[in-house]
Amino acid sequence: MPSDVGVDARSTALAGKHIALGITGGIAATETVRLCRELRRHGADVTVIMTTAATKVITPLAVGWASQGSVITEWTAEMSQLNQFDALLIAPASRNFISRYVNGMMDHPLLMSCSAARSRSTPIVMVPSMHRDLFDDPVTQDLLKRLDGESVILGPFEEERYKQPNPVQIVAELCQIVNMNENSIHVVITLGATRAPIDSVRAIQNASSGETGWYIAEYLYRFGHQITVIAGKTSAQPSFTLPTVIRAGAPDEMLAACVDTAQSKPEAWIHAAAVLDYYTKPLNGKKKSGPDSWELNLQPGPKHIAELDKYVGQAKRIGFKLETGVTVDELHARALEQISHYGVDATVANLMEKMHDYNTPRAYFVTRDSILELSDMDAMCNSILHLLTS
Repeated sequence: MPSDVGVDARSTALAGKHIALGITGGIAATETVRLCRELRRHGADVTVIMTTAATKVITPLAVGWASQGSVITEWTAEMSQLNQFDALLIAPASRNFISRYVNGMMDHPLLMSCSAARSRSTPIVMVPSMHRDLFDDPVTQDLLKRLDGESVILGPFEEERYKQPNPVQIVAELCQIVNMNENSIHVVITLGATRAPIDSVRAIQNASSGETGWYIAEYLYRFGHQITVIAGKTSAQPSFTLPTVIRAGAPDEMLAACVDTAQSKPEAWIHAAAVLDYYTKPLNGKKKSGPDSWELNLQPGPKHIAELDKYVGQAKRIGFKLETGVTVDELHARALEQISHYGVDATVANLMEKMHDYNTPRAYFVTRDSILELSDMDAMCNSILHLLTS
């Protein structure tokens, strides 16, 4: 594909999926180019259906370039709007369009596509975007309530209007809706560093950005799974807003959050957080500065994987092992030791010195029976996904 229309693949969450993107009138239609390209980054085949009002905001030429698919703007003999789609995404969904949709009108190809989608139980996702006064109108609220069975993605309220969410957020939620099925599971992911105070102003903390954990959480969410994130201290941030994120920065707080979450009986756990192995009871107040040394007597803290064993039942579990200054064989041996000692189903093993060396494996996926080299983050996520769903 020519470079001016190509996109970088981000996942295969929409691979083999035919998505109809409906565009209605509204200034948020200017975001369509970015939205089409984000859909394609996750493998979607996109057909665009534009209302007449939408063509006055953005041209079909620009939309066709971004989608690399057909663009329907009026009635034709082919009736392509009646094709079988895996999902119908309306972004933006204007107040006028929602009213016509709810009341069963069919005076445009997009409305006909919606009618066909309803009859086939195809997922329909609406992304309203309008001024606050229009949104707060009781008639608008009644129309939104009458969107029975449709998913509504509401963006942030800024500058006196409900804006359309960014394309990454929209497509992530669409992926989740399209891929959710009877085999979807509840996965808990711990991530980031933990921090323990040593006095009222100082603390010790692991070195972990949380980047890997966020990436895994987003990946699994796009594939239709229910994700609960228990996050410690993080410098990296997710690329979109996940629905359930519990912040627990101290080791004891994270463990308590895990125990509490275990009551909902998740089917899987991914222990990606860097939990402090040693910490101490903090001093009251601030230790005064001075020339004298300050000796800390650090005591071992509880191993979260071990502590949670009695709460997780038959859930599948994946641990993480980060080592430095050891050989690859030693890394594998320690990963197998974690599996044997704590009963996890697999361990993602990393050498700190090699994590950013593109000439070596990004990590190793270790089970009782195999050791798989992981070339990148997507390979890691694919291995995790396969284990959790097999």
